[in-house]
Amino acid sequence: MDIKCLVVGDLKENCYILKKNNEILIIDPGDEAEKIIASTTSGKVVGLLVTHHHFDHIGALQTLEKYYNLKANQYNGQTFSYQIINTPGHTKDSLSFYFPKQKIMFVGDFLFLNSIGRTDLGGDNEKMKKSLKLISEYPDEITIYPGHGPKTTLKDEKENFNQYYTWL
Repeated sequence: MDIKCLVVGDLKENCYILKKNNEILIIDPGDEAEKIIASTTSGKVVGLLVTHHHFDHIGALQTLEKYYNLKANQYNGQTFSYQIINTPGHTKDSLSFYFPKQKIMFVGDFLFLNSIGRTDLGGDNEKMKKSLKLISEYPDEITIYPGHGPKTTLKDEKENFNQYYTWL
């Protein structure tokens, strides 16, 4: 699977373009619909995934839903195999998308390199703690693709979880 990160919008949100077998999934179309569309001409867009509904993650969603005639989080194809994990904390509707074969996870603003998502914008500290405990059960070698900034590994982030618990 090929993974391309487009940094879009004023808040520099990571929009991910996943391509496999000439099919494309778009994760978190935050802004700049034209830029996203231009990045998908080499395949057929078969799904739009959204980790949460903050404006910087869905700014281009409505345009792309109309353009591709798709609805967010309703992928029914065979090419991409992933699990949807409820990871509330940053927001009540936070989701993470885990692709077990590739050992990759798209987490939106739930986790970042050496940090976690804020809970004061519609989130919940206790739910964040539960989500961190849930995600800590997953394999260390998973590469984490956050909603902003560089990727990291679950192993590296697990080392910070005890510190995060004290923040919350």
